[in-house]
Amino acid sequence: MPTPLHAPLASISRLRPLAVTLLMLAAIPVAAADRDRLDAFLEVTGFGVALDSIALSAADAPKMLGMSASDFGSDWARTAEEVFDTEEMRATALDILAQTLSQEDLTHAATFYASDLGQRLVEAENASHMVEDTEAKERKGRALVADMVEQGSDRLGILKRLNAAVDASDTSVRAVQEIQIRFLLAASAAGVTERRLDEGMLRAMMEENRDELRLRMKKSALANAAYTYRGFSDADLESYAEALEHPRMKRVYELMNAVQYEIMARRFEMLAARMAEMHPGQEL
Repeated sequence: MPTPLHAPLASISRLRPLAVTLLMLAAIPVAAADRDRLDAFLEVTGFGVALDSIALSAADAPKMLGMSASDFGSDWARTAEEVFDTEEMRATALDILAQTLSQEDLTHAATFYASDLGQRLVEAENASHMVEDTEAKERKGRALVADMVEQGSDRLGILKRLNAAVDASDTSVRAVQEIQIRFLLAASAAGVTERRLDEGMLRAMMEENRDELRLRMKKSALANAAYTYRGFSDADLESYAEALEHPRMKRVYELMNAVQYEIMARRFEMLAARMAEMHPGQEL
């Protein structure tokens, strides 16, 4: 599934056979086997890989403090891996989804993603999600966008429809800023930084920079979409846009986005506490 956070995201080669997945989603009562149905949902939609890709965002933590991973010593990689444990993050997502995702919306989204087009999209999205060199990916995407602009291609409008559909309420900017705020405050409270941060001032600064961030994220999202869907026809992407604009799919995406944002925020707060154990405080 595409994500408005556009975190670096790799293809997953262990998807269940589609017939088995669809049978599971359709036949198992939610109350009796939430976990089995939701596990199948994570696989068939690709949301599980999107959750796994959150681990790649750990590299951004030192940068937000004006530092680098090397400042935290040889244990940094191990600590980041422990905090951003993919099994734990998936378990948290399943806990939330079991209480919030309706059977009707689950089945609607899973049915689309289990189709031939849906599975080709999931494969491409999974591969894009796990690309670690995000700068190279964005450069390639920007070049594709530039070509579309030069040619006056209708494809550009389709890609914008896709991005608008998965973030219909324009919540991604506020979510990214909230994750940053929670991390910085946690790092300050834990003593990772020598200077204590004032939450009010931090929020005011974020508010002042929100429009600039929104523009950067829209450009990045467009480049990401151009790269991710470069192998699809305009007709395929039109069909995808229509599917994403369905009310049930919109509800699913609002929930998926909220789950992903909350998991990221919690993990960054946990990482801040661990960072304080690894290195003495530094000026922010």
